[in-house]
Amino acid sequence: MDRLTAARVFVAIVERGSMVAAAQQLEMSRAMVTRYLSQMEEWTGARLLHRTTRKLSLTDAGERTLALSRKMLEVAEAIDQVEERPNDEIRGILRITCSQSLGQTALAGAVTQYLKRHPQVAVDLQMNNRAVNLVEERIDLALRITNDLDPNLIARPLSRCASVVCASPAYLAAKGTPERPEDLASHNCLTYSWFGKSLWHFERHGETSSVAVSGNLSANESVVLLAGTLQGAGISLQPWYSAAPLLAKGELVELLPDYKPQVMGIYGIYTSRKQMPATLRSMLDFLVEWFATDEQWRATLR
Repeated sequence: MDRLTAARVFVAIVERGSMVAAAQQLEMSRAMVTRYLSQMEEWTGARLLHRTTRKLSLTDAGERTLALSRKMLEVAEAIDQVEERPNDEIRGILRITCSQSLGQTALAGAVTQYLKRHPQVAVDLQMNNRAVNLVEERIDLALRITNDLDPNLIARPLSRCASVVCASPAYLAAKGTPERPEDLASHNCLTYSWFGKSLWHFERHGETSSVAVSGNLSANESVVLLAGTLQGAGISLQPWYSAAPLLAKGELVELLPDYKPQVMGIYGIYTSRKQMPATLRSMLDFLVEWFATDEQWRATLR
């Protein structure tokens, strides 16, 4: 059996999440998909997937094989297209998802400039702070702020996101001002709901530290926590791009200025490098340029 096809089947199984879905995508029978997966495991000499009745997950060998399979398919695609002219038509609909805070502060303005440059493109922005299945939800591009990127994702670095620990003057007058990161453990800290008891990370004079924080208000979107912070509900860790205007007006106070919160990466995540549409490629290229040159955004990098 063809090893290149076996690699393509293996990647499809992982990306689609099941052998049935991979069979549908590749227009193969379920039995043929199973045979190609067996060939991959025989070829590598290792079990590549943990199989349960509910889901498939990669083994350690499967993680390594997935990366190599994707590289092999990229090389094969490049060879196939040596004599072809790329489709460079930039038009159609792009569906993009990102957090509400990033969408309001950065992406809305960036996309507006992009659309002026490419008037035949339409963009559908979906504000969503959870990890989405790009294939199932028909999303072309997801923007995520993280330092814990899944190695199986295909992602392009776009920029960095600085953060600030802040509180309202009213909260500090009632509860006192923390002087060191460890003081945060005794304060009401507003956290992201999927983290539970959060760890906030800091750097000072080249040394790093972490403190576990908790509080009585959590949410899955930073703009909600920012609103609570303004109302005196507690202390929150906010993206600098969201908090900076409020800090400048004195509505919020920066805490622990000698301790720098961990800087996060901003990534553009998409499904495949293979035959990437020219419109998606142009948007990624534009966002890299925009984040690097927009003066208002650059001011948030501190």
